[in-house]
Amino acid sequence: MTNAAFIFDPQTIHTALDERFYRVVKPATFPNHIIRYRNQDAANSVGLADLSDTAWSDHFGRFVPFEGSFSAPLALCYHGHQFGHYNPELGDGRGFLFAQARATDGRLLDMGTKGSGTTPFSRSADGRLTLKGAVREILATEMLQALGVTTSKTLSVIETGEALTRHDEPSPTRSAVMVRLSHSHIRIGSFQRLSFMDDADGIETLTRHVVRHYYADDPVLDPAADFDQLVPLFLQKVATSIATTAGQWLAAGFVHGVLNTDNFNITGESFDYGPWRFLPHFDPGLVAAYFDETGRYAYGRQADAALWAVCRLADCFVRFVAKDVIEDRLRGFFADMEVSLARQLQWRLGIALDDQTQAAALCQHLFTAAKASKLGFDQIFHDLYGGADRVGTYGTDTWKPLLDIMTASKPIHDMTHPHFARADAVSMTIDEVEAIWAPIAEADDWSALTRKLDDIKSLRAALAGAGSTA
Repeated sequence: MTNAAFIFDPQTIHTALDERFYRVVKPATFPNHIIRYRNQDAANSVGLADLSDTAWSDHFGRFVPFEGSFSAPLALCYHGHQFGHYNPELGDGRGFLFAQARATDGRLLDMGTKGSGTTPFSRSADGRLTLKGAVREILATEMLQALGVTTSKTLSVIETGEALTRHDEPSPTRSAVMVRLSHSHIRIGSFQRLSFMDDADGIETLTRHVVRHYYADDPVLDPAADFDQLVPLFLQKVATSIATTAGQWLAAGFVHGVLNTDNFNITGESFDYGPWRFLPHFDPGLVAAYFDETGRYAYGRQADAALWAVCRLADCFVRFVAKDVIEDRLRGFFADMEVSLARQLQWRLGIALDDQTQAAALCQHLFTAAKASKLGFDQIFHDLYGGADRVGTYGTDTWKPLLDIMTASKPIHDMTHPHFARADAVSMTIDEVEAIWAPIAEADDWSALTRKLDDIKSLRAALAGAGSTA
């Protein structure tokens, strides 16, 4: 829910930290500033929807500080495991934390950038983002939000007028700078860096900081508690949050592509979309990154990758708490993921099941039938929405076990939204992404992107029950 009268409420919580945790940096100066995307819903959630285009460009293209916000951006420090190999040379290399604000729900939101210039962590990179990469991030975040995934929001994309050279797309290519809204800019890799540096005080400081500000409403977590009592509870909370998101990815048919430990937000929120894919049809082995040669982050292995990342976070705390105590707090990871998956699949089907045994069976039968049928993954949910075969083509032995379970379900709302009159599901295959980008690249024609975003908005409203009477 948005509130047009909500006033921007800047926060500067990281000023309570020292330079063990960040570096003060300067944004790049760009030759041009063309607003290509401004997310009014996201802006409204932090009281910025009424900014003029000039002010929008100033803040999100030139990074003029908001009054009461950071006087200069902060590039956060972190390390991470990349495809299983530890890398101590990471950090915010082409982005920074620009601002923080309270949202309409009271939670803290970070405004992080991508493509905003070089930092001390850039190494040999140019600190820039391609316009195509920004468009892909818009599409990923909008589709994931519509499908009920806890995700960062793309707040702004501004084309910056530079020509970039990239080895994985035709070059020179256009440049952009992006701003995202997310519940914390702090990663698992933030803790790994402190552990690598043997900074026990830093680990405790950052943990209490995260609990105090990003889990402020959690009644179980007390930032002032004895640290050996706080750690297990904190790890369990992070693990549950990440397990929940992993279940949401699977229900959405989403492949993140690069589930390195520096790409896991400490609040469990999905973010940072480089090489991503949505399933065209059910395929556990689908990978999103061409360089994922072993399939480490394939669709069907994402929950394993998520737990592996959580365990690397847990490694940072074994000096404080006995290993068996930590392990005990992580044992419920897959159970939490399965609960999330079952809940999200029911939501995508527009049904609710009272019997959790049936809920687990629904997951198994749906994936088994989807794999055997090779039907479009999104199309299946569209055709079966409301708990019945709406198109009359699922009356086969392959689908019977699923349909039998759905007969015991109840619809979660009436299907009065015009979205349900469509024959084709709203999807986001890689071919569709390329078809959206092609006219932008060739003729600066943004109409295909606008149409797709309108379709996604309609899907989001329909799945949320907008227009329903139930």
